[in-house]
Amino acid sequence: MEQLMGTGVALVTPFNEDLSIDVNALQQIVEHCIKGGIDYLVALGTTGESVTLSKTDKQLVIDTVVRTNAGRLPLVLGIGGNNTAAVIEDLNTFDLSEFDAVLSVSPYYNKPTQEGIYRHFEAIAEVSPKPIILYNVPSRTGSNMQPETTLRLANVPNIVAIKEASGDKIQIDRIIKGKPMDFLVISGDDFNALPTVLAGGAGVISVLGQGLPNMFSEMIQLGRQGNSDDAYEIHHTLLPFMEMIFEEGNPAGIKSIFESMGLCKAYVRLPLVEATPHLKSRIHSFLKSLDKVHA
Repeated sequence: MEQLMGTGVALVTPFNEDLSIDVNALQQIVEHCIKGGIDYLVALGTTGESVTLSKTDKQLVIDTVVRTNAGRLPLVLGIGGNNTAAVIEDLNTFDLSEFDAVLSVSPYYNKPTQEGIYRHFEAIAEVSPKPIILYNVPSRTGSNMQPETTLRLANVPNIVAIKEASGDKIQIDRIIKGKPMDFLVISGDDFNALPTVLAGGAGVISVLGQGLPNMFSEMIQLGRQGNSDDAYEIHHTLLPFMEMIFEEGNPAGIKSIFESMGLCKAYVRLPLVEATPHLKSRIHSFLKSLDKVHA
């Protein structure tokens, strides 16, 4: 899956004031990412507020991203949940012909055992018309997919990668060490993106990367080339931004970046709320300071 190497981004879903989907803004963000050197796009992930989108909303996002991308970059679609039968139904409902892979989150809220997680993914991999990227994000799901479970799943046909967002570097190293050669380990959080790549990972599915695509993709590219010094210089420059955009939840922070850039408004759907004016002001100031440095 060469298409999944490098920097992918988990696209936001921009909204109008009435919280309908802002199609024009989504088109602008896709163009911003493509021109900024991003390697692939992920639609309808957590950052895209997929859990508060109706099926009609989701179809509009899919149609907009596919049409705007126009075959330029590989595409990944988020289809996951805690009801295995419903995930399978969605895999059979949406037209996946323009997508290279499906990103599917480990079941949340139910808190299944490791065997339950394994069987969930085994069942959806069996019916999916596209390769599956596992997504482990314990801070959201309430359960951690253990390395042993990930490595079991790495040998299931049609499962090609994991987006690993445990934040546990030892766990990430264990997966990289034990995985089959063609199974990809993708960082699921911006903080660990560079360390994961330097340890042998394939890249990242980033939040901040869509806001600052040039810098973030350059950092990952340098890391993949083994140029850790220059890569870490960018990492340390971006670190305060990584902290800021998650300070009041995702995607409130990244939407504040886009608002400062004039690409979309910062509206989010309840139960999420916009970033506070104080955080927005800090984000705006940091953006201006970056512009001066890179002018």
